[in-house]
Amino acid sequence: MTTQEQPPAPAEEARELDVLAQCCPSRAVFAELVDKWSMLILMSLAEFGQQRFSELQRGVDGVSRKMLTQSLRTLERNGLVKRTVHPETPPRVVYDLLPLGRELAALVAPIGRWTEERTPLMLAARTEFDEAHPAG
Repeated sequence: MTTQEQPPAPAEEARELDVLAQCCPSRAVFAELVDKWSMLILMSLAEFGQQRFSELQRGVDGVSRKMLTQSLRTLERNGLVKRTVHPETPPRVVYDLLPLGRELAALVAPIGRWTEERTPLMLAARTEFDEAHPAG
């Protein structure tokens, strides 16, 4: 690319990508982002602001240290979360959303609320399905 050429605008670039195509790089990124722990971490950071590792682990109930570490690294690698080490004794490490992370968290939060509101309907549907299709 010469200095006169500009990179494609995000909308143009997105049209060239296809998350449904097996070989498209956007599919691998999508798969990393829709991991349940990543979504819950984004939601926690969006709701409560910057947090230390232990705060995130308490806030995202059930996440192991290993999965929290892996998910935070993935989110940081994808430019969604920023890890800041404060030079104190002992060092204080906090995690916060970057602009892309805030954008994604704003999209995910309504899905979380929808899920909370619609869970009784889905649990009833599961029961009905399981009764109509007994395992065996």
